[in-house]
Amino acid sequence: MDESDAMPKGELTVRIPAMPADANANGDIFGGWVVSQMDLAAGIRAAERSRGRVATVAINALVFKKPVKIGDTLCVYTAIDKVGRTSITLSIEAWTQRRTSRVEAKVTEGTFVMVAIDDDGRPAPIPAETLD
Repeated sequence: MDESDAMPKGELTVRIPAMPADANANGDIFGGWVVSQMDLAAGIRAAERSRGRVATVAINALVFKKPVKIGDTLCVYTAIDKVGRTSITLSIEAWTQRRTSRVEAKVTEGTFVMVAIDDDGRPAPIPAETLD
């Protein structure tokens, strides 16, 4: 395990159990389910920062490190790396808490880009950050 895998980076944004319906024939959780949870977390964090609607425009990097097992709790952490005029780039890490041991391990990491959108789905400016 390298140093970047020692502790989660960012804010815990989503926690969800991995259920049998989310598994493949090998008993591991589908990678697409994990990516979906990461995308939901990116959307939550970006919507909070932009104070409005957001949409995913890119997943610039995605690395699967370990499988997620049925019964694990998937914990998704988000960190805002960059805020542009209409876009937000986030580092997303997915960690598991193993059901039987409570041992935590990083399973997936990626870089997601979200864009703020108006009611018509067009890019919208992101307001300046405030202290509230």
